[in-house]
Amino acid sequence: MPLDYRAPRGRSIEIAISRIAAAQPGSRRGILLSNPGGPGGSGLDMPSQLTFALAPEVLDRYDLIGFDPRGVGHSTPVTCGLDTTKQFTLLLPYPAPDGSIERNIAFARETAAACAEHSGDLLPFITTANTARDMDRIRAALGEPKLSYFGISYGTYLGAVYLSLFPGRDDRIVLDSAVDPSLVWRDMWRTWNKAVAVRLPDFLAFAAERDAVYHLGATPDEVRRTYDRLTSALDERPLPNPGGPVFDGNVLREVTRSRLYYDGYFPIIAEVWRELATAVSGSTMDTAILTRLDRLATIGKIGGAGRAEIPADNLVAALYAVICDDAAWPRSVALHARQTAADRRAWPVTAGMPSNLWPCAAWHSRPVEPPVTITGHGPRNVLITQNTRDPSTSIEGARGMRAALGRRAAMITVDQGGHGVIGLSRCADEAMNSFLATGALPRRDRFCPAPPADAVARSAPSPYIPSNGPL
Repeated sequence: MPLDYRAPRGRSIEIAISRIAAAQPGSRRGILLSNPGGPGGSGLDMPSQLTFALAPEVLDRYDLIGFDPRGVGHSTPVTCGLDTTKQFTLLLPYPAPDGSIERNIAFARETAAACAEHSGDLLPFITTANTARDMDRIRAALGEPKLSYFGISYGTYLGAVYLSLFPGRDDRIVLDSAVDPSLVWRDMWRTWNKAVAVRLPDFLAFAAERDAVYHLGATPDEVRRTYDRLTSALDERPLPNPGGPVFDGNVLREVTRSRLYYDGYFPIIAEVWRELATAVSGSTMDTAILTRLDRLATIGKIGGAGRAEIPADNLVAALYAVICDDAAWPRSVALHARQTAADRRAWPVTAGMPSNLWPCAAWHSRPVEPPVTITGHGPRNVLITQNTRDPSTSIEGARGMRAALGRRAAMITVDQGGHGVIGLSRCADEAMNSFLATGALPRRDRFCPAPPADAVARSAPSPYIPSNGPL
């Protein structure tokens, strides 16, 4: 693929793709391309995940196509040379316990410089628009006149950009847990303040119902007070953790935030809170508990690629590349400081992190093109699915996507918490599978009631629920 589509005969990059053929070649309709979100998530394994989530009548009709987006994994990866194991709560910019953002300013400047040093020739072109152009090249290389698409989280924005850049080349499009295209990217992060606050009560109720197990409080209010007490105590006196990040209030905040993505992770949150409560109370922690806490805490971090041939910080570097190059960020430190302080007061659960300074505020390059305008021009062939209490892509964000696509789309809203709808709501899954198999889009927007609690508890998380990336 061209690195820069403005110079198609210039430097090229590699894009890795994967494919699972349609189960019934005689019923084959075409290809179903997919993206797992991130930005920065590898998608090569996504077809395998989708074989467990999609209905047989869908698997009969489509070749499932996955790919590592440009800059990611096996697709000419970028790196910033970061040690992600030592910078846990700076990768997502949590302020210091006293609210200071001085260390975030320093990290942003140092990281922007490191990214420019290690991948500066690639970074300006690792964008959503260019990834959408790569998707169309994949379509053409496979000999398909059109592509169908399933994107989750950030992948919804990528899908919407493809629709707008290549009208007439899209077949059936599913956008699960949608981004508001008018908010990319800093304003999108700021929606986390409310989204996390709306989602947290689901966990508080879970823990209160199991007070005999976790001893965090017999009512949701009591459990919330336990959380506030723990974060305050850890802000004041972090727990040492040889070989890993100290357990301060921000580690607890981030472990909690990232594990709110799926109800099945609630026991992990409860176990972390319980064991930290034991430590904060002054009781002795043995080595086994410390090791367990370290393992539990690092589950939610933004980590590396995990493969020797891929830079360890690739996910983070690709994330920064996309969000910093899709749209320009404000560079005023005073603006970030003011909004972070205000959000710490208004939304204490996220402690000002969503409004704080990212490396994008000190990025060494400017966007090579403006963000793609998302419109409702085109056929009515887009299904949006969305949970009411999503801690990452909020219901308001999905409504923004719905409004941008206008008559092209129908939206199914599910009365449940968590990030990702596929596989967790029979009501939504049936509509999605019917649409992909037959093209029958719901005639109007629909609302699905909450699935039975036991059904959610038995289910697996949606494919590629982002456990190590923002979206």
